[in-house]
Amino acid sequence: MNDTELFSRSQHLIATCTQVGLSVAAAESLTGGRFVATLVDVPGASAVVRGGLITYATDLKASLAGVDADQLEDTGPIDEVVAAQMAAGAARECVADIGVACTGVAGPEPQDGKPVGLVYTAIAFAGKAQVSEHHFAGGRDTVRSLTVAAMVADLDDFVTQLAFGPAADAHD
Repeated sequence: MNDTELFSRSQHLIATCTQVGLSVAAAESLTGGRFVATLVDVPGASAVVRGGLITYATDLKASLAGVDADQLEDTGPIDEVVAAQMAAGAARECVADIGVACTGVAGPEPQDGKPVGLVYTAIAFAGKAQVSEHHFAGGRDTVRSLTVAAMVADLDDFVTQLAFGPAADAHD
């Protein structure tokens, strides 16, 4: 997705959330705040975006986002359960309707035995979380950019379906 497409999807996401009264918060690791920054580039984002947690360090995933410390000890930070707990924690801590999160390996080296490009993204809403596993190719900046694009696209699809039903996704 190029920058124009990313901005268009972000605009659609903000417009849909505004229309139905949904708020969003994020817990970001490898993207370091790029996801929230992408959303707030859209005029009117303040009606939707509550805030974000930058949990780049593993211990902050527990202390700021409420990820179970035992889970982090057992699996490390790059894990689907960690992503789900980060998303739920973002929604809880920022008092938002929807929490979004990402955790993964941007590179340049593997981390905790996990390959560069392995990323988990999650969306938490109404006590449930959906997690996606991604395997992105490319260098560090590419992996981070692709992660943000996936988060925007997935959340846009999620809120569109939530607001208008599963047949309403116009971005297929």
